[in-house]
Amino acid sequence: MDNVTLRKKLSVYVSDKGYVKGVTDDILYEILMSWEQWSGSSKEFYRSLGLTAAQISPMLGRAKKLKREGRFGEGEFKQVKIDLPPDPSVSVGPGPCPSVEIVWHNGQLIRFSAVDQLIDFLKKSA
Repeated sequence: MDNVTLRKKLSVYVSDKGYVKGVTDDILYEILMSWEQWSGSSKEFYRSLGLTAAQISPMLGRAKKLKREGRFGEGEFKQVKIDLPPDPSVSVGPGPCPSVEIVWHNGQLIRFSAVDQLIDFLKKSA
């Protein structure tokens, strides 16, 4: 959204004395998105909206708080899958009772038929 349109929307909320009151969450979201995309100085941003730093700073703070709380809907969970090569030192075999193999520090391969055995071994070797 360009700042001219946003400036017109904000003008509705500015009182005769210059106070900005009652700005809706939708407008706060638009201000925040415009601020995050702004590449110029902050003073130029404020001027483009027809406001001062004292007028817009509380609105930006409130918009950031609402964004952190997930009120704007962007905070929805997005699953990301990362394919990493398996760790060659630990492998778990398939089946109901998987076997675990560890390559020990001196190159020895140690195989455990159950996870409980591995845990006991690690406790004793620590």
